[in-house]
Amino acid sequence: MNDVFITSSGTFLPNKAISNQEMEAFLGRINGKNSRAKERILKQNGIKTRYYALNKKQETTHSNAQLAVTAIENALQKSSLRSSDVALLCTGTTQGDLLIPGFASMVHAGLDFNKCEVASFQSVCASGIMALKNAYVQIKSNEHPNAVCVGSELASRLFKASRFEAQGVDSLRFDTEFLRWMLSDGAGAFVLQKKKSENGISLKIDWIELKSQANEFPVCMFTGKTDNKNEEEKTWLDYPSYEEASKAGAINLKQDTRLLDKVIKAGAAHYFELIDQGKINRDSIDWFCCHYSSELFKNPIKELMLKGGGEIADEKWFSNLTSKGNTGSASIFIMLDELMYSEKLKVGDKILCMVPESGRFITSFMQLTVSGNSSAKNYPVRDIEPPELIIDKNETSEWLVRNLAQIWIDFETELLKVPIITKIHDGQLSLSDYKLLLIDLRQQVIDGSQWISRAASNIDINLFELRSAFIKHTAAEHKDYQMLEKNFEALGENIEDIRNGEKNIGSMALTSFMFQQASKSNPIDLLGSMFIIEGIGKRLAGYWGEMIKDQLNLKANQVSFFTYHGVADENHFHNLEKALNHPKMNMEVAKNIVKTAKTTAKLYKMQLIELGNY
Repeated sequence: MNDVFITSSGTFLPNKAISNQEMEAFLGRINGKNSRAKERILKQNGIKTRYYALNKKQETTHSNAQLAVTAIENALQKSSLRSSDVALLCTGTTQGDLLIPGFASMVHAGLDFNKCEVASFQSVCASGIMALKNAYVQIKSNEHPNAVCVGSELASRLFKASRFEAQGVDSLRFDTEFLRWMLSDGAGAFVLQKKKSENGISLKIDWIELKSQANEFPVCMFTGKTDNKNEEEKTWLDYPSYEEASKAGAINLKQDTRLLDKVIKAGAAHYFELIDQGKINRDSIDWFCCHYSSELFKNPIKELMLKGGGEIADEKWFSNLTSKGNTGSASIFIMLDELMYSEKLKVGDKILCMVPESGRFITSFMQLTVSGNSSAKNYPVRDIEPPELIIDKNETSEWLVRNLAQIWIDFETELLKVPIITKIHDGQLSLSDYKLLLIDLRQQVIDGSQWISRAASNIDINLFELRSAFIKHTAAEHKDYQMLEKNFEALGENIEDIRNGEKNIGSMALTSFMFQQASKSNPIDLLGSMFIIEGIGKRLAGYWGEMIKDQLNLKANQVSFFTYHGVADENHFHNLEKALNHPKMNMEVAKNIVKTAKTTAKLYKMQLIELGNY
């Protein structure tokens, strides 16, 4: 049986944080009146801010699937797992955007995954744990090598004032009014793998246990009927029309608050069962992540633990309910994401998670052990500025320098959002990430001297100085790919593996563009490409190389391609400046150089985004 690790996590909380005072501006005031119960409920639940996928016109800004997709993309940005290699997608939510098909299918459609197994879990808060356990069991049993799991909720649109006004009500029943001020929107996602992360911490899943007690209790939180007293009551699908079901309040989300103390007691009883079974050792718990919907319920949980001799000390409790809101199935993901990247965790720490569900009484627990390296470094982002161009001043050159500078600023800003660059700055780069970067860069770099040579051969003899500049550039570039090969080999890898690599789709696009431009007559516009590529060397490569070397504890001969260019490209840049000073430079040529620089920047970024996508 495999060990299973949460190797990265990500969240997405839509729009901006919304204070208690702003809530009715987004949900709307029913018949224009302020809620009478709002302040009392908010005082009890303790939530100060939350997030809605709604604007102040009560229009939906994101679908539930979009929330989930963005959380997954954020998790994968921190992971060595490529989206094209994801084997299993598991989702949990209270209600997807569509009744049919399953939520996982809708989320899968929004991602750049290949074909994979999907599993949709629909419940309330426990649906995220259901999805997580499915992923855990499948990796543990070697059914799949990895999985992505997400919990996502979009509750706010159920509570829009317009829905209740259409029912002709003056005020809401408390069972619906209560939830209106409790629930909010958001998504959280985990990447699960059978090996821990090579850099930074992972959370090893020790066990997950979930138990339904629906055989003992009535429904507590529900939609689709008007009350929970009559098991035989017709559901919303049994009304003559959807309109009649809505008017009767059958589609409103409700919670019988009188049953909530029994949910707490059921959770405490399950906790002590796990202690008796030897799964939980209270003294070994370093962190307790408990999903409770309201601060009001925290003390009753603690009191029950204390009475049974299983109290967990206050300083071990961790929650972000007050700042992130109650996001149902997503809450435990959002909570663990904050804790995972808080720098509070130490290798060996035990985390106990508790997720009760009031729907019809489900209690679930999960234990995690912190594994890996808890001392991942975070590197500062330098001020963004363009490589300095020193050329003769005239109207054309000043226009050219100004426009190239803006293209560079946009380019470097966008690079900081690219997953591989984000990992380098966050100290989250793994050795496998670095090896992939070397492999993919080599396939593009080896063509560099060839397109420059072709360009030189297509420059007229009466532009001799420019042709010479291109030829000098070829001489400087033609052995760069060998440094990449030597770096790869110095990492203990077979050099033939990098030599036999193929271009990713971004490298294909970049190289094709370069050769296309180089094949034209007098392709002077490629000076724009040189500005971008040599600028990377002059301004970024050396800095990247030092960060990579430091966080992966590498030797100089394993990162020399990057560190060499941080120095050598200063000289290369001087050759570029000489070329840009050519007396035949005019505004038409300058505009072509700018356009080619902009295109090259876009394609170079694409090459880094598409690492491993062949």
